[in-house]
Amino acid sequence: MPREGKNMKRVRSLVDGSCKTAAVLALTAFTLGACATPPSDPAARAEFEKTNDPLEPLNRKIFDFNLFIDRVAFKPVARGYVAVVPEIGRNALRHFLDNLNEPLVFTNDLLQGQFKRAHDTFARFLMNTTFGLGGMMDLASKSGLEKQTGDFGQTLYSWGVPDGPYLVLPFLGPSDPRDAVGMGVDSYADPWDRLAWNYHYWYLGIVRGAVDAVDQRARNLETFDELQRNAIDFYAELRSLWRQHRAAELRHGEPAPIPGLDSLYRDPAAQTSQATAK
Repeated sequence: MPREGKNMKRVRSLVDGSCKTAAVLALTAFTLGACATPPSDPAARAEFEKTNDPLEPLNRKIFDFNLFIDRVAFKPVARGYVAVVPEIGRNALRHFLDNLNEPLVFTNDLLQGQFKRAHDTFARFLMNTTFGLGGMMDLASKSGLEKQTGDFGQTLYSWGVPDGPYLVLPFLGPSDPRDAVGMGVDSYADPWDRLAWNYHYWYLGIVRGAVDAVDQRARNLETFDELQRNAIDFYAELRSLWRQHRAAELRHGEPAPIPGLDSLYRDPAAQTSQATAK
């Protein structure tokens, strides 16, 4: 067997092993979540859904590890990135990365039955790719085609799959078992990653993910520092913020239809707008 084939086989084995480990973690979290019975009282249930963190001791250790990696690697690189790359270049890169993700958004919107969103996503990808310099310019948003969200975790939610308990993943941060599985499926199904694998450029997916992480971190330097500085319990603060953000994202910004939990899962931006209107 050629040397390149052996190397590819080793890499695939490593990736398969990582996927199996993630699957075991997700299954364990689902099992622990199933053991915790949600209370029937609306107020108590709202608090339960807000935390739902039976893996908290382990999650906090992973959280501390992620903070360490952020402090020694991601944050310094993000600061250097901001210092070296002008804002116009950073925005072009952000648009390009978002455009690469549009095929996955389109597919998941179809799987969710969100055909209008799928249409807008397809139109966005076509316009930005052809007339926006491969996606570096977001002409679609200027034309009224708003950027949509769509991932397989969101798709599983639309199919009625429960989220399970809160879960902090190494390097990836806040999640839950449903979203962890969703990230794995999206990663496997991503057409650009599949194309890179087929032509033995598997590392391009890692580079793309690293660049995306650095850019996202650079866009939240001040916000993250302020949250960490002012939070009494930074772990609990991020857990709460992530749950609220993800809950609104799963419903495309729509308020929760469950009585008693509306105030917990409502999009904060929508709440502000309603309060202003009143």
